[in-house]
Amino acid sequence: MGIKQGWIEIATEPGVNIHNLTGRVEALLAETGITQGQVLVFCCHTTTALAINEDEVRLLEDLKVYLRQLVPPEARYLHNDLHLRDVPPDEPMNAHAHIAAMLLHNSEIIPVVDGKLGLGTWQSLLFFELDGPRTRRVLVQISGE
Repeated sequence: MGIKQGWIEIATEPGVNIHNLTGRVEALLAETGITQGQVLVFCCHTTTALAINEDEVRLLEDLKVYLRQLVPPEARYLHNDLHLRDVPPDEPMNAHAHIAAMLLHNSEIIPVVDGKLGLGTWQSLLFFELDGPRTRRVLVQISGE
């Protein structure tokens, strides 16, 4: 069984935004020649997340609204007491983003079937930026034969 890996870099927008990574992961898979196996996709940041779901504009807007209601940025969080912590001068008040990331996933595993991602008809791999704008990196590790 072989293992190949690559990175996806994403320049994100301010606030919460969602990016469909399906095509980029499919391109990395195609380069490997692996036809049966699995793809591990992993966020290397504490204020980002991944999910497999439908990439439909109104649903994605609903998700943004729901996350804001569930973990409001303006709420009181101890993590945002920056004056009580040793932080860089540009440290944002982003406790809400950390909490939202913990409620979602930081990794997804997708089966590889006949050289393709084994996703359902309406499934896409979605990357959630919860504290943008930033440049983010996502690890893609593909294993199989």
